[in-house]
Amino acid sequence: METVENIIGEISGVVWGLPLIFLLVGTGLYLTIRLTFFSFRQLPYALSLVFKKGDTKSKGDISHFQALMTALAATVGTGNIAGVASAVAVGGPGAVFWMWITAFVGMATKYAEAILGVKYRVENENGEMSGGPMYYIEKGLNLKWLAVIFAAFAAFAAFGIGNMVQSHEAAGVASQNFNIPVWATGIFLAVLVALVIIGGIKSIGKVVGVIVPVMIIFYIGAGLLIVLSNFADVPSAFALIFTDAFTGQAVAGGAVGAVIQQGVARGIFSNEAGLGTGGIAAAAAKTDLPARQALVSMTQVFIDTIIVCTITGLALVMSGVFERADDFDSAAQLTSAAFEQYLPGFGGIIVAIALLFFVFSTIIGWSYFGEKCFTYLFGIKAAMPYRIAFVIALFIGAVVSLDVVWGFADVMNGLMAFPNLVALLLLSGVVVNETKKFRKKRQEEKAEENKAS
Repeated sequence: METVENIIGEISGVVWGLPLIFLLVGTGLYLTIRLTFFSFRQLPYALSLVFKKGDTKSKGDISHFQALMTALAATVGTGNIAGVASAVAVGGPGAVFWMWITAFVGMATKYAEAILGVKYRVENENGEMSGGPMYYIEKGLNLKWLAVIFAAFAAFAAFGIGNMVQSHEAAGVASQNFNIPVWATGIFLAVLVALVIIGGIKSIGKVVGVIVPVMIIFYIGAGLLIVLSNFADVPSAFALIFTDAFTGQAVAGGAVGAVIQQGVARGIFSNEAGLGTGGIAAAAAKTDLPARQALVSMTQVFIDTIIVCTITGLALVMSGVFERADDFDSAAQLTSAAFEQYLPGFGGIIVAIALLFFVFSTIIGWSYFGEKCFTYLFGIKAAMPYRIAFVIALFIGAVVSLDVVWGFADVMNGLMAFPNLVALLLLSGVVVNETKKFRKKRQEEKAEENKAS
């Protein structure tokens, strides 16, 4: 077993090496420039769309808001707590800066994924929308074999990174903080998730539409309490983040490359820009134009990384606990210690509760992504067997050791990116054309608004 773990670890190191990181960031930068920084310029409007009354006339299964919450459900998770802590512990405070850079170019990537997800979506025999990289690779590039490869990687990844790994993390947190047996957490999670996902995307949309905003506000609220009550430490924390990003002084040997690699890799792990999941969620939304939903979808990257990850990063840097990383058994404990330092008695509990909510939402989001890829491969009748298998795997994940599962899922997660990024680059012209259509429509809407006023 140890040999298998070592082999998978080596493969994971290759898959998630510098070539993939450069491809992910490079694709985002290329799309950002080709779209003339459209994602930056339209961010205020995109954020306003999130809270506007949804489109009820256009085709789709769920609202703009619910589609965004489904995407956020899958991405706001352990990466925002443990991932950021790991990046700062290994790469130093400057890693936070490179997470920001990844997010800013990642918005264009997520925007492109969502546009293509909506444009090439199809309606299945149950009247539900299906879309994502497998559909725009097949229909946009006429490369069925590459679409099948993406779907297979994603379906496998969902059982690992979006299922067993998450239930195992939840069971560990519940056992450590609340003395709940791991088997009890496994059963509870399995039953709770089954009640949500058996009803399909409409049920998922309703649940995440409530849970995700609450959990994000809860965590951000605690983080803001720390920041505002210790505001005098904030400027120096930001200064350390910016200076360390280009000097690597907080890293052994002053390796700037280590700072960049950790920040970029963990930023991508957190917001998933480039992995293709954003296009799957966006395809279910009711929208008149692909670009309108795409603008909503790209705010997921902003919320996930620029807001939630920054809260974690600031707490870690301000507290200085990242300098004692060797004293902790896990990265999540670093964040817990940082919160506990500023909120004695309940800071650690806040992180534990937030992590449990994040894990639950990630499981729900990934169940949908995995199911869509699985039904693409085996047909709509495979949906219910997939949901049942997904629920059973949650219990297994809670009670068994997952070193091999984590490594395998990590490899599948990384391999998803390659076919998706190829499609984004080759279909970038379609993204540009759809953006032009939206701009024209938006100009007409503004003219009507001016007439009305």
